[in-house]
Amino acid sequence: MKLGLKSRSRRVVQDSAVAAAASGKMKNSISDSKNMDEKLTENYCGWTNLPSELMREVLMKIEDSESKWPERKHVVACAGVCKSWREAIKEVVKTLEVSRKITFPISVKQPGPRDSLVQCFIKRNSSTQTFYLYLSLSQALADDGKFLLAARKYRRATCTDYIISLNAEDMSKGSCTYVGKLRSNFLGTKFVVYDALPPHAGVKMAKNRSTRMVSSKQIFPGVPASNHPVAHISYELNVMGARGPRRMQCVLDAIPASAVKPGGVSPTQMDSLVSGVDSFQQTPSSWSGSNDLNTALSGPLDSQRDGSLILRNKAPRWHEQLQCWCLNFHGRVTVASVKNFQLVASPESGTVGAEQGKVILQFGKVGKDVFTMDYLYPISAFQAFAISLSSFDTKIACE
Repeated sequence: MKLGLKSRSRRVVQDSAVAAAASGKMKNSISDSKNMDEKLTENYCGWTNLPSELMREVLMKIEDSESKWPERKHVVACAGVCKSWREAIKEVVKTLEVSRKITFPISVKQPGPRDSLVQCFIKRNSSTQTFYLYLSLSQALADDGKFLLAARKYRRATCTDYIISLNAEDMSKGSCTYVGKLRSNFLGTKFVVYDALPPHAGVKMAKNRSTRMVSSKQIFPGVPASNHPVAHISYELNVMGARGPRRMQCVLDAIPASAVKPGGVSPTQMDSLVSGVDSFQQTPSSWSGSNDLNTALSGPLDSQRDGSLILRNKAPRWHEQLQCWCLNFHGRVTVASVKNFQLVASPESGTVGAEQGKVILQFGKVGKDVFTMDYLYPISAFQAFAISLSSFDTKIACE
């Protein structure tokens, strides 16, 4: 009996010694790996020894010369060299409003230029209910394009969701590439655009059951993540069944009405650039309850709507010879469709004259599953894409 206990005791001691030795080797291996990574980083980041003035001059020349995609990928590559280069690139590369160039993924959340439309197009995959947004690289109505965003349609019992992501292969709300969503009511007459991050620093976090803490691996450690409503879209009911174009209104909660006036300012997201240049890291959000859905789809409160930018579709004119409703898309739309629209600032936003007639977003059909989408200041590609997706949804009571 004693011998059995002793032998068992020896085995336990021996096993513990082996485990301790293995643990020590593992720690040494990890330590060696870290040291190797540090040495590689130091060798790879020898460029950090460049004088800051010389480095900035080099990066400015690259920024000026590589003005279009796919050549613009070299600017993105420079930001991935090391930390000092990334900080320098952040200073050299201006916002989309100023530079008129889409460079990093954060550009899809920044307002477009003030005096020229950013030309994009959307491709629809009807079999998978997936939509792809591309930046146009030429004057052609549909070229290869630079991929920007993707959205997938999910039907629910009482609503429809369009999940918007930076990765066409990963449409999960739990993914770091999730940027927001569009949600409609059952009839397809009211929509809410949700942003995964606050549109600006002054937004107060809503305390509800859809709010949770973000893990340390995500962009803003310890910041509550939830869906932030940034726009409400509504389509006018067609009670009499009259034939004609749709009538839509869009209230942009995060953009002040003064943004469309000379000198007006629209909130611009900048912080996400620091997390990386290859992907636009976003905080995932969880499902919200039915009460929250009903409240959101009922539209913005009067207190929220006051001062917000309101867009309405530009009224088309009836063409007697063609026997159809017409809008001037300046050659960007070639196929007649009830989905086609142009949005301008509503008189409710206090706009007058040229400001009121300026097209901020236009969307139209050019092929069976190809649509153009052009936008400018003060809305972003993400907001324009979400608004355009609302036109795809079936509208039982509007047609």
